[in-house]
Amino acid sequence: MSWFMTTDTAEFLNVAGEFLRAEAARNSVMLTVTADLEAAGPGAGDSGMLFGWQRPETGPLTAAFMHTPGYPVMLSGMSETAAAALARDFAGAGHQVPGVNAAQQAADAFTVAWRELTGDPVTVYRRMRLFRLARLVPPGPVPGGSARAAAGTDRDLLGEWFGAFAREVGDIPAHDHRSDIDQRLGYGGITIWEDGGVPVSVACLTREVGGMARVGPVYTPPERRGRGYAGATTAAVSQAALDAGVREVVLYTDLANPVSNALYERLGYRAVEDRVILSFDPPVTLHP
Repeated sequence: MSWFMTTDTAEFLNVAGEFLRAEAARNSVMLTVTADLEAAGPGAGDSGMLFGWQRPETGPLTAAFMHTPGYPVMLSGMSETAAAALARDFAGAGHQVPGVNAAQQAADAFTVAWRELTGDPVTVYRRMRLFRLARLVPPGPVPGGSARAAAGTDRDLLGEWFGAFAREVGDIPAHDHRSDIDQRLGYGGITIWEDGGVPVSVACLTREVGGMARVGPVYTPPERRGRGYAGATTAAVSQAALDAGVREVVLYTDLANPVSNALYERLGYRAVEDRVILSFDPPVTLHP
């Protein structure tokens, strides 16, 4: 089976959209990134992004991918054979990727083929777990304060917090978060927890796509931690998604952070699948 590739977001969604939505939780990032590109209008996808799909001569699609320059190539669920073939296609075309984000077996197969052809060193960048909300369990006791929608007047603070979050989790700190913040503000995707009139925590939510929305990032400044703000803010955005009719509320965690993993489980999130991000050379950053 051959891989088919395009730089056209609309073409990709026309061909692969149904395949992605059939497992919306597992394909959350591809769905939300392409939804944001569509919402941004013509020209938004002219940034070197590459999409692709694999389909046998007869029958439905079996795999898809998305690659944004500077980010790891993101794979849907796929066979090891398909992942290795994609790596060979990329290497043969001179298409550079700094890493791969996939389930372990597909990531390993892609990496083996890529390394054989490029000689790039490979390291484990991050191991992640996808969680889906089963039944929201409000945190207790609830900390002081309440949730509110972020506004344009919060932009500077949000820029500081998004940057601090990126540094803390090891992403590239020089990334300009302003466009991401403005986009999220445009659809009401940022919630701030305020205590005594002071913003103390933030949680974000993606657009709803295919009945699914993803929570993240969630950030509380170090001096405000240990008071339940992150749990309360996460519960607030999770409930808001449910109230809006979202069927699947999901989030990703870093498996190296047992505190956040335990928090989300207490809130009613349950594990769906694990993914690994393998870094080639140079190192990678992540989609927000």
